[in-house]
Amino acid sequence: MRTAGLLAAAVVLAAAAAGCGGHASTTRQASTRAPAASLRGLVPTPLPRKPSFTLTDTSGRTFPFAARTRGKLTYLYFGYTHCPDACPTAMTDLAYAVRRQPASVRARTAVVFVTVDPRRDTPRRLRSWLDHYSSSFVGLTGTARQIAAAERAAGVPVPPPEQHSGAAYAVAHSSLLLPYSPDGKAHVVYTQGFGPQAFAHDLPLLLRF
Repeated sequence: MRTAGLLAAAVVLAAAAAGCGGHASTTRQASTRAPAASLRGLVPTPLPRKPSFTLTDTSGRTFPFAARTRGKLTYLYFGYTHCPDACPTAMTDLAYAVRRQPASVRARTAVVFVTVDPRRDTPRRLRSWLDHYSSSFVGLTGTARQIAAAERAAGVPVPPPEQHSGAAYAVAHSSLLLPYSPDGKAHVVYTQGFGPQAFAHDLPLLLRF
């Protein structure tokens, strides 16, 4: 994405927590919106690079994120299955966008969902929840410390540890959706408010990087 192709007006990208139990500490990054004829997401400055971390997938196998997704357009999202709004919306919209692509494009696209609630999101529950959207979506988990390290590696806000009592509670988490192109950079990022049409429009364009 050339700088000359960006709108002159800058916007502030606030990586705020989703509406799932409070707000995480926020980070702010100068961004601009791509022209309507080009990418529809927010273009961060500088472009985030794909992080390197290792968690565990729903089959119990280690999943080195950067290595296992190399060469693919990879969407990374941190959330949890009991989330009442942001997480199911993001997965529904992504599933729609991916389904609209030809098989050759789908084969080069990965969606990775990292739980921020490993206490309740067992591998079995995480796999069952993701299967409602797509059986191809990858679910990852780990210890709270490992997950926080993955969030920091991706540059998303990490909320302070919460003390949970009982089975019903909300978890603060970032609402950022990070799509890393095959070149290992996120040429756009998405916050809440971007819908399935924007994802579907940008997806084949992001594969070109």
